Amino acid sequence: MADDCIFCGIVAGEVPAEKVAEDENTIAFMDLNPWTRGHALVIPRRHTRNLYEIDDEELKHTAVAARRLARRMRDRLGADGVNVLNAAEPAAWQTVFHFHLHVIPRYRDDPLELPTQPGEASQDELSAVAEELRG
Repeated sequence: MADDCIFCGIVAGEVPAEKVAEDENTIAFMDLNPWTRGHALVIPRRHTRNLYEIDDEELKHTAVAARRLARRMRDRLGADGVNVLNAAEPAAWQTVFHFHLHVIPRYRDDPLELPTQPGEASQDELSAVAEELRG
C-alpha cells in the first residue's frame, strides 16, 4: 500500500467509495467523474503503479473482474457496448498512479466520443513500425 495513493485508501477502507463488486484480488467502484452512466473503475488490491509494472497474475485478475463488471453493465444497466480503458503515465492521461481499468458502459445515444478520429497509415508506415516492434 502506498501512503499517498487514494486507491490504496479505498482498498484499506479509509477513503469512501461506491463499491459495486469486490473479491480477494480486486475492487470495482464508481468513477467520481463518469463519462457515461455507470462508468466504474476496477483496481487490484495490491498497489502497482501502472500497466508497465503490474504482475501478470494481478493483471489477469483485474481484467477478469472488468469483464464480469462489463457483463453486469450490459445486463443490469442495458448498456449496448463497453469500452475498457487503461492509461499508463501522464502522456496517456493517467492521474492516479495505481493500476486501474476504466469500464465505461456505452449506449447508442450517449455523446461520448474519442478526442480525435483515427488517421490512416500507408502500408510502408505500418511495415516500418511493425519492424521496429519486432526488432
